Amino acid sequence: MKHGKYLVLIIAGCLGLTKVSAQQSIQFTQYMFNSMSVNPSYAGYKEEWFAQVGLRSQWTGWDGAPKTGTISVDGVLDPYTKRHGVGINLTADKLGAQSATSFYANYALRLQLDDEDTKRLSLGVAGGFTQYGLDGNKIITTEGNDPVLPEGKISDFVPDIRLGAYFYTPKWYVGVSVQDLFSGSNSGSDYRFNQNITESIYRTVHGYFIAGALFEVQEGFHIRPSLLLKEDFKGPTSLDLNAMLVFNRKFWIGAGYRTRAKVFKRTYEEQSANKLSAMNAITGIAQFYVTDRLRIGYSYDAMINKMSGNQGGTHEVTIGVTFGRVGTKQYLNPRFF
Repeated sequence: MKHGKYLVLIIAGCLGLTKVSAQQSIQFTQYMFNSMSVNPSYAGYKEEWFAQVGLRSQWTGWDGAPKTGTISVDGVLDPYTKRHGVGINLTADKLGAQSATSFYANYALRLQLDDEDTKRLSLGVAGGFTQYGLDGNKIITTEGNDPVLPEGKISDFVPDIRLGAYFYTPKWYVGVSVQDLFSGSNSGSDYRFNQNITESIYRTVHGYFIAGALFEVQEGFHIRPSLLLKEDFKGPTSLDLNAMLVFNRKFWIGAGYRTRAKVFKRTYEEQSANKLSAMNAITGIAQFYVTDRLRIGYSYDAMINKMSGNQGGTHEVTIGVTFGRVGTKQYLNPRFF
């Protein structure tokens, strides 16, 4: 590929910028329906204005289990050249006594690489903030009057930036991104509560690698495999493998498998990681186009490790709406990615 060396340099640069901190980022099963949640350079990819709402309830049946809500809107500013993509993400996440509400504004410079406009390299950046909260009233202690725990609710605003690159053709795509670059704590107090600040719950810097392809089996029937590799540079690498069957561009159904991947050597491997099951979850995913402008998605995650019998699985629902004028290229080059 003519521009392949530039893509490799961007990937290496993004991953090289990372440093480490504390907490895992939010897990989305339906990232493949709107990858702006993991990569800012995806903004404007659909080349139309698109809004999506998502609700995720993880490990149902457990008190304090993670619950996440997200809203995103993206599109292109220039409908003819489609060079400038923009978007916003608003996410609210709760986990027990912890909470995190994030807002990001995304921009993607979409470089056209061929005369037919079937290949583009998109370079993205997102700027925003996260408000971290900790409710001391929800923390149950074995001994009362713990001086380290906060009294009541405390919160902090933390500015942040995300970077990404995304290359696509009608048949395949690949992307790399880094999130939460500025969120990490540098005080050395990671994993320990502090009565006055929320550093102990700041998210870890994360790197993401996404890739996928499209295969036409026959007219009106496609197979769309994809993968997501998530790395926090401290704990085990997470790998999602998915495959979707697409019928008449209207009904999508598929399954996925989430596991631990050994990409980098960890200092703790001999003591813990190798003794833990690499299996995490299997997922079922579906999306249906109710109309040309309205789509509904649902996914269910079933744990396949020792947690499987202790909770009711994970449910995720998304609703997507295309609004504004739909360009003619939507019919000629449908957005499977």
